Amino acid sequence: MEHSFLMRLLEIDPTKAGLLALIGAISAMMANRGIAVFHDGLRPLMPEYLEGRMSRKALGATSFALSFGLIIGFGLPFSLTAPIILVHSLLLGTDVIGVWCADSRKGLVLSGVIGALYAIALLTGLRSVVELFSHMPVNFMSNLGKVGDPIVACFALFPAIVVGYQYGYRKGIWVLVATLVGYLATQAIGNLSFGGLLATPVKLDPNGSALLLSMIAMFYFAMKERPPEPTNGQQAGANAMLVGLFSSRIERIQKNKWLLVLSGGLTAVAATMSFSLLAEGPVSLQLMAHGEQTSAMLVALARAISFVPLVGMTAIATGVYSPDGMKFVFVAGLATNNPWIAFIAGCIIMLMEIQLLTKIAIGLDKYPGIKACGDHIRTAITRMLEVSLLVGGMIASNAILPGMGFMVVAGLYLLNRTSKRPLVEMAIGPIATIAVGILANIIQIVGIG
Repeated sequence: MEHSFLMRLLEIDPTKAGLLALIGAISAMMANRGIAVFHDGLRPLMPEYLEGRMSRKALGATSFALSFGLIIGFGLPFSLTAPIILVHSLLLGTDVIGVWCADSRKGLVLSGVIGALYAIALLTGLRSVVELFSHMPVNFMSNLGKVGDPIVACFALFPAIVVGYQYGYRKGIWVLVATLVGYLATQAIGNLSFGGLLATPVKLDPNGSALLLSMIAMFYFAMKERPPEPTNGQQAGANAMLVGLFSSRIERIQKNKWLLVLSGGLTAVAATMSFSLLAEGPVSLQLMAHGEQTSAMLVALARAISFVPLVGMTAIATGVYSPDGMKFVFVAGLATNNPWIAFIAGCIIMLMEIQLLTKIAIGLDKYPGIKACGDHIRTAITRMLEVSLLVGGMIASNAILPGMGFMVVAGLYLLNRTSKRPLVEMAIGPIATIAVGILANIIQIVGIG
């Protein structure tokens, strides 16, 4: 097996291997510094660590539980159906690598090296990795991905919670209703078809639509608060820009924009049909495998539009971006077979995305109601994540070990509160699920189940 792995390694196109290694290294280093992470559920956790409310160890354990199951149960199987890597397989892995490495200069370099090696390993060992875990007595890796299932949907609820904190329960309920209407309306619309150009319909993301509507509703209430009337010749409000609710976090993204721009350009190159290295989703991956470049581009465009509210709003609220942005860089890659044009287009698109975030922040900064809800947003996100990860942990643990899975997660969650050095509560669900998976294998080996 070692001989066959080395043979596959020698057969790799060095240009493709180098390109993927660069993307892996940059993405892992950005995750290490909290600049960008791919997992939408991990992004809200990064400020908890960066602002000192969460330990590095708890963040690392949570990132592993959120991402590793999705790599094994989602990313790798789809990647094996074609000689193209589903981007989840690469960037979820670099999330874990970057977060697990120490927050130091040595850790930064190490994360880049490991990220590059991980990317190259994806080109050579996908099938071997899946086969390895399939030989476990109880293969719990696919169920581990269920820990993060509630997060994306529940993250759309945080604006309703913010409005409830700041303006009262009844207005919070109205925002909750708007969130649910957005979700149901998107589901009712269903698939988006492009007629004869695209045989496979594109399913719109209801979570992204729900988040967009709930954020609009939150902004509506906040923007109703006007600055006080000018007194003594002074203007109402400061002339300084980017000092509002989201300004410091958007400034943090902008400080690292050139690294993000480089990541966007390289990702666009990897998405070109001439390289065929990365696909943004399972549908476009299959279309790329069959040489249907135009159809794959339309699918990528529709999905990118649906991800604008999800990626954009989480970036504004957390100050952490995604290494592939809002996924428009994949459209740039599929629009041309020229790697240099794709690189330039990808860089420009990523830069424009970041600049639009800045303009949004400047607009929001003009309203004092937006500034005032900063603390409420932080509290609402934390409370939402605690509930989502606990529920996700219970769902995943019960799938691994029916009945006993619920017991283990609930027991560890409640006992953690009695500990002299308790873990962050939002980390209990993922950590408990890993413990249940190990317990399930022990029971199977011992033969007492």
